[in-house]
Amino acid sequence: MLDFTSAFSPVSQSRPTLHRPTSALFPSSSLQATVPDLDTIALVVGQENYGLAVVLLGEAFWSFAKAPSVDHAIKTLAPASAAAIVLVAVSGPMVTSGNAESVATGLWIATAVSLAMGGAYLARCLSSYSPSPKEIPALGVLVALAGFFSFSQNLVVDGFVTLPSIPLPSLPSIELPF
Repeated sequence: MLDFTSAFSPVSQSRPTLHRPTSALFPSSSLQATVPDLDTIALVVGQENYGLAVVLLGEAFWSFAKAPSVDHAIKTLAPASAAAIVLVAVSGPMVTSGNAESVATGLWIATAVSLAMGGAYLARCLSSYSPSPKEIPALGVLVALAGFFSFSQNLVVDGFVTLPSIPLPSLPSIELPF
């Protein structure tokens, strides 16, 4: 089960030390858990967020230009415009705020938007008729998938979501006579 409590609590400033067993092959060392640098996260995730909004709008205008009609505008321009507005007006300021709680919420919103747009593109690909070539929304599926993996990866890597872990068994160490 995922632990979402860390996504809504301030990032602790302590640096726990993780120790691993020592042997001849693996000398003693320790790993430091790092506190996320919110300025760097804001820069990177902000670029991804605003970039996804631009790409979504670009795909919508490209599809619409191939077959301009009111019906096609509703299928292409409306979802992309709504997604871009959410990414720029809601998620964008949150991920660039520098506040851990806002960044986490903004990443969740951006992840949900990329999933929703992936579904919209997939529906356009699977429909029996499309006025524009289906290669265009197929490219959109790839972009939305990349957005999903990027945002969800940032949630995990930056410590906003803690994935469950299982206890690993201790393995015996073997001393080699070299």
